[in-house]
Amino acid sequence: MIPIKVENIHKNYGEIKALKGVGFQVNEGEIFGLIGPDGAGKTTLMRMIVSLLFPDEGNILFMDRDVVSNNAFVRSHVGYMPQRFSLYQDLSVEENLLFFGDLFNVPKEKQHQRLERLYNFSRLGPFKKRFAGALSGGMKQKLALSCMLMHEPEIMILDEPTFGVDPVSRLEFWNILGTLRDQGITQVITTPYMDEAARCDRIALIYAGNILALDAPDKIIADFPYNIYKIASEVPHILFNNLKSVMEEKDIQLFADGVHVIDRNKMGINEMRNFLKAYLKDDEEPAQSNANLENIFLDLMHEQKEQV
Repeated sequence: MIPIKVENIHKNYGEIKALKGVGFQVNEGEIFGLIGPDGAGKTTLMRMIVSLLFPDEGNILFMDRDVVSNNAFVRSHVGYMPQRFSLYQDLSVEENLLFFGDLFNVPKEKQHQRLERLYNFSRLGPFKKRFAGALSGGMKQKLALSCMLMHEPEIMILDEPTFGVDPVSRLEFWNILGTLRDQGITQVITTPYMDEAARCDRIALIYAGNILALDAPDKIIADFPYNIYKIASEVPHILFNNLKSVMEEKDIQLFADGVHVIDRNKMGINEMRNFLKAYLKDDEEPAQSNANLENIFLDLMHEQKEQV
């Protein structure tokens, strides 16, 4: 069984082309990441996978069944966690969990068995009588995930589940996702965070409705053919603007702590230093750096813009 198969999906909103022939396959028991900025088409695609939207063209198979003609099957077998916290704020942690158990027709005796397992899993047990609206952001996300797990879905769809959550809670949440993967649960997750992308088994980098790369994160990084040089600077935006006068903009990337330069012409570190010497301050020096997913994604996005 193939958990999810997306084939040549197109979706338009009027004149806006949200998805332009997207296709990929999600394997059993993996965490598959859709990685991209706001407006890339991630949420549109997630909503189509769970049958809340239908494509204009193309097909999506969920557990080998067409989503459009089997939406009742999809909704009863999927665990879906949308971007916005959509549980009942004026119900307690326990009441929310029991409500979702009833919603998915989980027998009462199984509901109480699963409550204890989910409390241990999420560490929400001490807060089971607290109203959901009084929980912290990280605890709300763990509650939403626990509610989704009440009916033990085989496939989980999570749309930016850690957006706005503090770093410690993000780490805890991803540890939980790793445990679920070890239990064989297939997960599709969207995130704008590159550190989270690196924790996925495979990722699709998506921008402006197109998939720019699809593979294991380490493989995408290993396949990048150019060296990266980092120039640390206290005023990176000024340095970036200076370098634009002597280099192609696609070869320089602005970061908070400096500028990254792509050695597309394979100059080497010494020649690059000599070339840039006249444009750098005394404390600014190119240094060898390893390419990361953000470097690669920015480069692919720039390439995509040039083709439009």
